[in-house]
Amino acid sequence: MRLPFCRRNDARGQSLSPISVLLTLSSVALSPVTAISFTPAPATNLDLKDLGRVALAGDFSGISLFQFEEQNEQPFKTNGSQSLMARMPNGIFSPVVTTDATILAMCTFVEGNGKEDGVIIGGNFTSLQLPTHGSGSPDIRESKAIALFNPNTSSIETLSGLEGQVYAVLCDRDTNSVYVGGNFVGKDSRNAIAWVGGQGWTDLPFRGFNGPVNSITKASNGHIIYGGSFTGLGNATAPTERDGQVINLSSATISAGPSTNRDGFSDPKNIVCSTSGTDGAGKTWLLQENSPGFWQAKFRHGFRPTKLRLYNTHLDGAGTKTWRFTALPINGIMNMTYVDPVTNKNATCTSECPLSNNQTTKFQDFHFINVIGMNEFRIDISDSYGNGGGLNGIELFGDDIFSYAINDFNEPTCANLEFKSSSTATGPWQVTPSHQSTAEYLTAQISAPITDTSAKVVFSPDIRESGYYSINLYTPGCLQDDTCSSRGQVHLTGQMTADPTKSEPVDQTLYQTNNFDKYDQIYNGMVDASSSSFRPQITLTPLAGQDLASMTLVAQSIAFTLINSTGGLNGLFEYTPGQPVNVSDFTASAVNRLGSSFSGKSAINTLATSGDTVFVGGNFTSPSAEHVVALNTKDSTNKTLDGGLNGEVQSMILDGTTLYVGGSFNNTSEKSVDGLNNVAAYDTEKNTWSPLGAGVNGKVMRVVGLTMNITGSTPEFVVSVNGDFDELNAFDKNPAVSVTGFGIWVPSQKNWLQNLDLQLESIDGVLSTSILDRSGNGSLYAGSLVSSTLGVRDIAGLGETLSRLPVKIQAPSKPSSSNPLAKRDTSISDDSLQGVVTGIFDQENKRNLTILGGHFTATGSGSAINNLLIMDGKRNNEVFGLGDGISQDSTVMALVVHNDILFAGGNITGTVNGNEVKALVTYNLASMSFSSQPPSLNGGKGTVSSIAVRDGTDDVYVGGSFTQAGSLDCPGVCFFSTSSSQWQQAGQNLGGTVNTLLWVDENLLLAGGNLTINNTASAYLATYDPKTLVWDAYPDASQLPGPVEVLTAGTSDNKQIWVSGTASNGSVYLMKSEKDDGSSWHSVGQTLQPGTKIRGLQIFQLSQSHDKHSLIDDKEVLMVTGHIVLPEFGSASGVLFDGANFRPFVLTTNSGNTPGSLAVVFSEKQNFFGKDGKHLPLVFVVLIGLGISLALMLLIVVAGLILDRIRKKREGYVPAPTSMYDRGSGIQRIPPHELLEGLSKSRSGAPQM
Repeated sequence: MRLPFCRRNDARGQSLSPISVLLTLSSVALSPVTAISFTPAPATNLDLKDLGRVALAGDFSGISLFQFEEQNEQPFKTNGSQSLMARMPNGIFSPVVTTDATILAMCTFVEGNGKEDGVIIGGNFTSLQLPTHGSGSPDIRESKAIALFNPNTSSIETLSGLEGQVYAVLCDRDTNSVYVGGNFVGKDSRNAIAWVGGQGWTDLPFRGFNGPVNSITKASNGHIIYGGSFTGLGNATAPTERDGQVINLSSATISAGPSTNRDGFSDPKNIVCSTSGTDGAGKTWLLQENSPGFWQAKFRHGFRPTKLRLYNTHLDGAGTKTWRFTALPINGIMNMTYVDPVTNKNATCTSECPLSNNQTTKFQDFHFINVIGMNEFRIDISDSYGNGGGLNGIELFGDDIFSYAINDFNEPTCANLEFKSSSTATGPWQVTPSHQSTAEYLTAQISAPITDTSAKVVFSPDIRESGYYSINLYTPGCLQDDTCSSRGQVHLTGQMTADPTKSEPVDQTLYQTNNFDKYDQIYNGMVDASSSSFRPQITLTPLAGQDLASMTLVAQSIAFTLINSTGGLNGLFEYTPGQPVNVSDFTASAVNRLGSSFSGKSAINTLATSGDTVFVGGNFTSPSAEHVVALNTKDSTNKTLDGGLNGEVQSMILDGTTLYVGGSFNNTSEKSVDGLNNVAAYDTEKNTWSPLGAGVNGKVMRVVGLTMNITGSTPEFVVSVNGDFDELNAFDKNPAVSVTGFGIWVPSQKNWLQNLDLQLESIDGVLSTSILDRSGNGSLYAGSLVSSTLGVRDIAGLGETLSRLPVKIQAPSKPSSSNPLAKRDTSISDDSLQGVVTGIFDQENKRNLTILGGHFTATGSGSAINNLLIMDGKRNNEVFGLGDGISQDSTVMALVVHNDILFAGGNITGTVNGNEVKALVTYNLASMSFSSQPPSLNGGKGTVSSIAVRDGTDDVYVGGSFTQAGSLDCPGVCFFSTSSSQWQQAGQNLGGTVNTLLWVDENLLLAGGNLTINNTASAYLATYDPKTLVWDAYPDASQLPGPVEVLTAGTSDNKQIWVSGTASNGSVYLMKSEKDDGSSWHSVGQTLQPGTKIRGLQIFQLSQSHDKHSLIDDKEVLMVTGHIVLPEFGSASGVLFDGANFRPFVLTTNSGNTPGSLAVVFSEKQNFFGKDGKHLPLVFVVLIGLGISLALMLLIVVAGLILDRIRKKREGYVPAPTSMYDRGSGIQRIPPHELLEGLSKSRSGAPQM
């Protein structure tokens, strides 16, 4: 059990704290590692050059290639926990530190000497964890509310000493300090304190405020300005009636020794609840005669006593003479003060405290000099009167006002208090051991549906004095009882004053997912004392409607702390570092005067500084401004910002001369600017308000800056907004966009990121704060985000990088189910498929069409396009559909183009040219019009899941869940002859549901599914011979553990195949036929985890070989698409299998905070096994080489002959005479001397090329 070891030096003069405060300034560092870095993933080496265009299709809103080992598909956390994040080189956000709750503030701490210590992070967390990858065990360290992160070493230093929540931090190099504000206690301060470099926690001169601090900023004059919900400086104080809370001894375990043997006097419990002062059996406890001894009490909860009351026994002259009080388990002997009954003067004692033997002294009170926490104590009696020691009664008191969920820990009934502390628990509560907590607590296991009546605890404190109180809920950590995965949210309600107009009701929702013990302030304000007509009470219930199959609800205690306050403030306070605070003249400060001008019960939520101007936002009104105002700290003048806004401001951020504001408003106070729905921008130079589009449809809680590459390589500033909204409002030509409380405004584009058709990342989740100006070390972000390198819906191009296709598929009207497997728990042919399910590139007859099918809505040139989209690359990427005849509820699952006719199959219904269509529709791509439709497919589910054309014929085979084609009996598989325009049976001995078809060659068709052959034998994979019209089971198909849902060729000749499906036990299998005749199967084993759903399989060539494995050639890899869950990694939408190992390849995200999925990879060309389809045997390669060599030799010989002929022609050669007559005449004509004369002339040059 953890104890509240909070110490004070003077119980009479110092304020009390109801929680533990560690006084040491010790810091614990998580093991240093290295600077923030990310590990590149191995290259995939996919060779796509022979495939033309390649596309990835599925159900997603963002998609990324797996480039770094730290990437994953995990959704952003919705249990209240957040992370400190950095960005990978590809733009993905990655956690560098994880917490169990919210990070609310950050700043870079640079000491006065210029040394950068790191980044201060503050929030309401109780633990920190450095990220682990693979099978490493998580290193979770307790760190409450604040810590120091060093980006250069990736190490965390826990700044121990605060209990509560930190809402604001300001790092100030000039004073070598970090100013911290929030709702906490630390040292002798409340809600405000400083961490000084080299010194640690340091109380500020004013010791804090009587309410929480929400924001801190530094003015240009060096003054520190605090904003929050406070009305004065103040700290915890003791009640006017000291020692008023009775600590319950009756529920403690009592022991003593050595006790007397006298009947009625040996039980040490006799003196509990014995306050009459009368000796007697059952009322008095005695030691053995003439023997020292002890009396000990052990509790199931911690407490901090301030007073001990002892009743001495006088039975037969016996009694306790001297004693000491030892606090356990620290084994500390306590210093006490008391009034000497003889001298009536104050006295002190330690190890030998005296107890009077005067029978007129009914009891004596001893006050603890040091108030510390304990859960056990022992009274050691060292000397006695008469024959032995003993006691007649004992009582213990404290100042801490608690109401415990376990009613035994509340004030005892025997105390006879009019309004004693108590609690009432209803529901399936069980007592849980304290473990590392301060007390045992109640735990309730609740099954869905979670309602506010599933369990309840009503806490009733003993409030004896009306006043200003801080009320805190204590929640035990979840690590100690191993319930973190099932913890949820609680709802707290209550009324604190008899007159409801004098206080705000308690209405808080809190997470219980904290790893270690924490407390949350649930109320800060007036509380009335208990009376016969009114009693303050707090009710704890589970938050209704939580999406949990089962929930662990815990309840421990609620504390009420009286706050002493100077008054005189109203949400704003100006502090001059190094100067004393004059509490008698707050009005000397223009900042304090501004706060005093606000209406009562004002709250300052956010502050921002630009030059001499401090902007103030919150929930306040004044005669000149509402909810936002500016103060010039140089000349003390106010600027009303056009009268302010007509609703509360929650958050602000400055970017240059633009102030971005979020909250609950819809216009200025003067109603002068439309479209300011909960978020707005103010130009500090032009003094004008402007909308961000048309805003959002709900409250904005946070406005945070980040950077993105929008149109170039230089990052630019963009603004994220978080809050309770689910739609970005429509404006201009931009339709409304469904979101999950997150949007990004791009100032350079004057639009929301979600509306931009640019090559941009997708980001979703919660961004609570950021640091964008950390020089040289990159930006840091805090929140819970999921991101992708490309924000695009359902379709993306695949090359060296991912790219957008010029189509715009709309987001679903409502976010997807929060259950990431909700759409992946049924077969491949299920009609619950979403997004793009199938696609083809059509280039027949010089067309350039991209055709997509699935269940989606896209934006075209005219009306919306549903479920089947055609994009014409020759018409400037014009996008169109098939019109309104096809039902919007249809899902297209298979596409084929044959002889200019598009065949689209799926769960399709509608009307074409006045005729009903079902399961299959055809469309003429040459005329861009509907052709004559095949008769409808009926029976079964009436769906087509696969289409395959038989080579060399006009026969289009379709497989699915149907029994008839028109009036023709045709179960499972049927084929449509385009030459005769009629359906024909594909054999007569097949039945069942077909999921997939594949032609091995023109004479062998494979069908996978849940099949029957000859109405008797069941089969998961079957073969069909179109010559004999006979179906048969695939060889050794009995080895398959379940229906085949996906199959693909494993070799270029289709003789070996890969298949996947779901086994009878619910697991997913992936197998390959090892021999050409399929007579042997090999499974990859149980390497895919539960939740896996395989949608597609495809072999790809590699540019570099991988290690040799028997299942796959070393120059090939199998791509598996769908929702693939890998051991130690989690889910991926596309993975690569090399025959032995799976590696993530594609990761997706989806709207509704779910992982996306990939349905199919399709390409322009089908050369998945290379251009030639297969590798040539070596003998043929050699023969071809010889042939080429002979051909080259022949060319050389021919070229030589030609060159020789050219040379002879240049030299004047003529054909030699072939008759004797010509020879003779020649000799006669040419004289001999002329013939010899030519020998002396030079020869001409050789011919040149």
